[in-house]
Amino acid sequence: MPIPDFQTLMLPVLRSSAMGEVRISDVVQSLANQFQLTEEERSELLPSGKQTTFANRVHWAKSYLGKAGLVELTRRGHFHITNRGREILANPPSRIDIRFLEQFPEFVQFRETGTSTDGTANTARTVEAVQASGMTPDEIIRKAQTELDDELSLDLLNRVTAAPPDFFERLVVQLLLAMGYGGSTSEAGRALGKSGDGGVDGVIDQDSLGLDRIYVQAKRYADGNNIGPGAIRDFFGSLDRFKANKGLFVTTSGFSSSARDTAELLSKRIVLIDGRQLAKLMIRFNVGCRVEETIQLKKLDEEFFE
Repeated sequence: MPIPDFQTLMLPVLRSSAMGEVRISDVVQSLANQFQLTEEERSELLPSGKQTTFANRVHWAKSYLGKAGLVELTRRGHFHITNRGREILANPPSRIDIRFLEQFPEFVQFRETGTSTDGTANTARTVEAVQASGMTPDEIIRKAQTELDDELSLDLLNRVTAAPPDFFERLVVQLLLAMGYGGSTSEAGRALGKSGDGGVDGVIDQDSLGLDRIYVQAKRYADGNNIGPGAIRDFFGSLDRFKANKGLFVTTSGFSSSARDTAELLSKRIVLIDGRQLAKLMIRFNVGCRVEETIQLKKLDEEFFE
């Protein structure tokens, strides 16, 4: 089954503390068993890589229960049920969610506490978004970031394909430099060859000393004009002529399935970067885009209060 959303987890989390103090990590494990999550679902990580998705949702469920006064923290990583929580379990609803929690004044106060510079309630807006989507607040933020990045990717590719051919040459150089290849801009520029067909063919140093080199080919094609297996085999032949063991093929369009299969079967390592991946790398390494605003996700530092 899919990983349950954090509102679905509220009642199970409350029940997990019915016998007294519990450790949140133990609750995560027991609920994973209760919901019969697969190993893949148990190990699925947030984009930060620091916490599993399921554990994150259990923590948010516990946090919202705490805002309504149904559970409270006891010590680091532990919590227990309150008298109000016991009263709820004495006659439990079929489900506890945000709408259910709105009956408690502490939760209503939590919703109305945060205000922005224009006097509107940020917390209320967040809770409304959480209630409507079923996602946790940090999942909403990450989803919004993904959508913004997807839109930026399209804008980047449109600008790249509309630019002159030599712009793509410079873009490939700058991106490889930003990724740590090629030494300096001038060295990378000398390594890459002249464009004859809207693409770039040449060699760039894998490190600043030139101890290892990568042969690079780039093709600036319109979307839908995918690279076929013939171009991959030609590129493989070029690697042989240059006595190179590694190759990087970059395109603004895409690769056919047969082209990808060909690259996998050949004896030399050839990495294929299509337009979608190219845009993601440009965003990741701030090539052709810049940081407009930084949002930091912070959490309570338990050690500070010990």
